[in-house]
Amino acid sequence: MRKRSLISAAATLTALGGATLAYAALVERNMFTLRRFDVPVLEPDAEPLRILHLSDLHMMPGQRRKQEWVAALAGADPDLVVVTGDNMADPDAIPGVLRALDPLLGLPGAFVFGSNDYRGPVWKNPLQYLLPDREYVQGVDLPAEDLRARFVDAGWADLNNARTVVKAGGRSIEMAGVDDPHIERDDYPSVAGPISSGADLHLGVTHTPAKRVLDGMAADGFALLLAGHTHGGQVCVPVYGALTTNCDLPTSMAKGLHRWPGSDAFLHVSAGLGTHPTAPIRFACRPEASLLTLIPR
Repeated sequence: MRKRSLISAAATLTALGGATLAYAALVERNMFTLRRFDVPVLEPDAEPLRILHLSDLHMMPGQRRKQEWVAALAGADPDLVVVTGDNMADPDAIPGVLRALDPLLGLPGAFVFGSNDYRGPVWKNPLQYLLPDREYVQGVDLPAEDLRARFVDAGWADLNNARTVVKAGGRSIEMAGVDDPHIERDDYPSVAGPISSGADLHLGVTHTPAKRVLDGMAADGFALLLAGHTHGGQVCVPVYGALTTNCDLPTSMAKGLHRWPGSDAFLHVSAGLGTHPTAPIRFACRPEASLLTLIPR
């Protein structure tokens, strides 16, 4: 009788595990969600400003459902679009990325790149993400320069180790960004410096929310910092949350809006819209975009 009970319990656990994996792979990874946050960073009596924050599309050519969902975000009527990298997961992904972003490219926008804009992903044991000093392995070359040219031709600001002023929503917005710290392409010192008093708003942008970059941006006075990269943990423990951020950001800040410690800056980390193509699952962490409504302090 005891042996039969153990066999029954094992069968139940196996079935539960299979059902969970099927849910994560077939259902939740396609449950695209628009998050909304109010961010009190504007001057008193200022009109609200809407920023659509997109990240980590990890686009594959055939992902039409994702492309159509992102394209429909133009209906949220953002004043500014900010894309924080990892747009591609395949050398032939640019048409899919542009199909998704085409309705947004006519709006004021800015972007930085992530590692998976330059090189494609390769298979790895997912448990390696829990290791603090794992080796980073890169795959095939991706057409980053072609994508950069399409974004710039549309009028979007290239913030990869750059600083500029963008006009959006009737406001002057000073923006500074870095190329991806995850693969050590960042050079914040080349764009660092106190914020300009002539701008209405100041934004810092990076793909990987690396402490060394966020500390510098916050110290210079940037009011809102935008990042992606973490996938919100991608596979999370219900109630507990993320197990890893794949960088030195605390897991408690793996996604959402937070105060950056020791500063007046807010940090928004997008959990992103895609997955690593060799691990196409999400659990307790839906794919997301965010509409940030900036309001007076």
